[in-house]
Amino acid sequence: MLSATDLRGLYAIIPTPARPGAQALDATDTIDLAETEKLVNALIRDGASGLIVLGTTGECATVSQADFEAFVDCVCSTVARRVPTFVGATALGGHEVCRRLKFVQERGADGTLLGLPMWQPVTTDMAVKYYAEVSKLFPRLALMVYANMRAFRFGFPLEFWSALVKQAPTVMSAKYSRAQGLKQLIAATGCNINFLPIDMSVAEFHEISPETTTACWATAAAMGPEPSLAVMNAVLANDKARIKQWNDEIAWANEPILGMLANPELFASYNIQVEKVRIAAAGYCKPGPIRPPYDVFPAEYEAASRECGRRWVELRKKLNGAPAR
Repeated sequence: MLSATDLRGLYAIIPTPARPGAQALDATDTIDLAETEKLVNALIRDGASGLIVLGTTGECATVSQADFEAFVDCVCSTVARRVPTFVGATALGGHEVCRRLKFVQERGADGTLLGLPMWQPVTTDMAVKYYAEVSKLFPRLALMVYANMRAFRFGFPLEFWSALVKQAPTVMSAKYSRAQGLKQLIAATGCNINFLPIDMSVAEFHEISPETTTACWATAAAMGPEPSLAVMNAVLANDKARIKQWNDEIAWANEPILGMLANPELFASYNIQVEKVRIAAAGYCKPGPIRPPYDVFPAEYEAASRECGRRWVELRKKLNGAPAR
């Protein structure tokens, strides 16, 4: 099983490509399997160290069980164990999570990106017990905690992590965004959990704890992984000039959507829309329509997201003249 120290490089987060008509409430068979296969192969070819699928950008909460299984089967068979793959299995309740995890494990995924059940907010004791039970039931699956406070209405306090490392031994990483308190988190978990930053924050994480900042995640990788790879490779090489250069370049590309990112409530309502619109605008893949009920997006936010995608294409060209796929 993967451990905290096994994670290195860029972990690409991908959308779940949708077929035309997927925005209809009564749509079925919505997965674009051909596009899924193309995207997975392109990211591995272009340098992604691993994949994370079926998080928020992957519309885990809105795909049907049949579509979930079709997508997971396609991803895992296409990856064919070439890179570590974490498959999201978050659902409204524990029984459905368990059913999804059984399927994920059977299909050969290395781990799961797992958030908390999404109806009634949980207490710290509930959250720890939940991950501990998953760890016991699925000892071969590496657990990456989906530490999204906005989505799960849970603060992921220090005492949660301190208890988790003792009670859930398969938890080896966390999809994380905030550098605040990173030193305390690392100390509380004894380096047994790798707190993976987003590509936008990997420079800040590296400044605080260079020895543990060995990997990052990026939804932007679905627009083409080169800029995210550039900053991550600079971090691994401890090249401070290049770290600053590509951190600044990525900040410039994301500038059009900073207003949304800075407003937690606003971004929580439009997270999927921002990602799928900018990914579509960048042209590296075809994410397809947004599944309901999140297929509503004000025009000004849509325009900002498209501009973000356009800027990302400029960064890719600056790196290597990479065209859209």
